[in-house]
Amino acid sequence: MKRTLEGTKRKRQNTSGFRARMATDGGREVINRRRAKGRHKLAITQKERA
Repeated sequence: MKRTLEGTKRKRQNTSGFRARMATDGGREVINRRRAKGRHKLAITQKERA
């Protein structure tokens, strides 16, 4: 049986993906902060399809 609350890949990408971050001033600040901190992943990425 599935859980009652599950996210969707598209919603996650549209909200927290790299393109969404770069689309706004605040989002670019987020990316820059993560770059300054040395994060390996700047934003969430979609997993490769099998």
